Amino acid sequence: MSITFRGVTAVLLPGTGSDDDYVYRAFAGPLHPVGTVVATPAPQPARLVAGYLEALDDAARNGPILVGGVSIGAAVTLAWALAHPGHAVAVLAALPAWSGAAHEAPAALSARHTAHQLRTEGLVATTAQMRASSPAWLADELARSWLGQWPELPDAMEEAVGYVAPSVAELERLSVPMGVVGATDDPIHPLEVAVEWVAAAPHAALRTVSLDDFGPNPEVLGSACVEALIEAAD
Repeated sequence: MSITFRGVTAVLLPGTGSDDDYVYRAFAGPLHPVGTVVATPAPQPARLVAGYLEALDDAARNGPILVGGVSIGAAVTLAWALAHPGHAVAVLAALPAWSGAAHEAPAALSARHTAHQLRTEGLVATTAQMRASSPAWLADELARSWLGQWPELPDAMEEAVGYVAPSVAELERLSVPMGVVGATDDPIHPLEVAVEWVAAAPHAALRTVSLDDFGPNPEVLGSACVEALIEAAD
């Protein structure tokens, strides 16, 4: 199974609370040199999933696309690829958070808690608490992206918690190659979920990174994802 990057549009979606600026910095560096056109639609926090699906549909009108994203962005693009066979050439999935319904997944618990804080304490106080308990790089990223999505940010977080990602059984039907990246030390995005996605999909490969690897340099995350995809397509 081969994959063509040159001239293909890649639509990359950010995780909940993150934004298009971050996902562009993660993926543009490794994808531009192989001739891929990188598109990173901005999240619409008042209609998070609908906005993502609309962007994917729009991009696919001009031909098959490469799809991918981080966390909820990875889940939405994977689901879209499964629902649109022939319109996706491959999937790039970074830091998947859960399979199927979220239930008590760490990312869902975190998003619920943060949404509640934002609604009850406001953006400034919640951002200050987040800074006090996060690495500096993550605090800077989220402070910027949260401000850009305020005041609808809690809506986006609550919508993400309710999103049902593809199940293991659905992953078994994925006909295109998928590159997956899991973090070895990220409690919000357990490595076990990435391993589960790769084990279930017929043509998938895994790369692992640590928070220290890609935190200061998000391109490390995108590069690992592309490397995994190339292996999956061999």
